[in-house]
Amino acid sequence: MVESYKTILEGGSGEIVMKKSRFIATVCPVETEEAANEFIESMKKKYWDATHNCSAYIIGTKNPIMHCSDDGEPSKTAGRPMLDILINHELTNLVVVVTRYFGGTLLGTGGLVKAYQSATLEGLEHCKIITKQLANRLTIRTDYNYIGKIQYYLAQDDIPTLSTDYTDLVQLTVLVTPDLKQRFTKKIAELTNGSAILEDEGFVHYSIIDHKVCIF
Repeated sequence: MVESYKTILEGGSGEIVMKKSRFIATVCPVETEEAANEFIESMKKKYWDATHNCSAYIIGTKNPIMHCSDDGEPSKTAGRPMLDILINHELTNLVVVVTRYFGGTLLGTGGLVKAYQSATLEGLEHCKIITKQLANRLTIRTDYNYIGKIQYYLAQDDIPTLSTDYTDLVQLTVLVTPDLKQRFTKKIAELTNGSAILEDEGFVHYSIIDHKVCIF
């Protein structure tokens, strides 16, 4: 399982003009190839009067699915350059469609590549790019006597705390990356003299967005 990857939190759009041709880039987060294709079709319907609706997408993290389309532009002047931008930015689980309205002047091969890449970059500029980090969601149940030591340790090691509940015991839910789990388990045992109960609730991906922990 991939421990972290970059994607977009939400879509966006941007536009450039080159030699009177308009290039409108629309970017959208997607989790499946079906969703990516549905988005491409929706853009073709929205911009039905455009000269071209070129596209590129990457789905998945391990052996990702990659696809691109020139939609009538000369081979490898649109879709592939757009895909290269996504690859170079190490992004996945997103689709981009660049819509072109021809302005009357031919751009040539190099001009087309530059235009479609520039439009893709402009679209990404209007998206919120995030890193999703893999973590174990762990619940700690402990006596009140140890909560101060545990919270100090969590703060020192920047371990995100999702919630803290106070009943007869204190229950904390935290996120620990797989590479730190063994050390974390040992440390909690040391801090509580082996009395804490630790429960692994499985893997989640999370990101820190505007100083808040978001689970996906």
